Amino acid sequence: MDTLSYKTISANNATVNKEWIVVDAEGQVLGRLASKVAKILRGKNKPSFTPHVDCGDNVIVINAEKVVLTGKKMSDKVYVRHSGYPGGQRTQTPAEVLAKYPERLVEKAVKGMLPKNRLGRKLFSNLHVVIGAEHKYEAQQPKVVDLNTIK
Repeated sequence: MDTLSYKTISANNATVNKEWIVVDAEGQVLGRLASKVAKILRGKNKPSFTPHVDCGDNVIVINAEKVVLTGKKMSDKVYVRHSGYPGGQRTQTPAEVLAKYPERLVEKAVKGMLPKNRLGRKLFSNLHVVIGAEHKYEAQQPKVVDLNTIK
């Protein structure tokens, strides 16, 4: 067998093909939406996926305020953060976050599903979450993708 004919193609910044994708979050379950968006951001839906390269697409999530949480998570789930000062632990429920900053709910869910390193931070910068159906990225001519068709 000729081993030279079986070469693994490894994508790099020059050969990667990045696109812009619009995802509608209206009526979508938060965790399922976030996992599919993270998969697109990472590039795992492409045959040329390379783990150490940003080969994913830029994703615009519209209607972020219309995302759904199942069960009693809207009131029982708690997001915890700390200011760094003594007694500085702060908690918020998803209902409180949704009332004040609706886009942060989706951002936090997607960020938690990306790698925790330099590549993950770069991939997170390719996510654009928008409140409402209008966005400012029309110049990039994004494709509309139905998340129910993605596995």
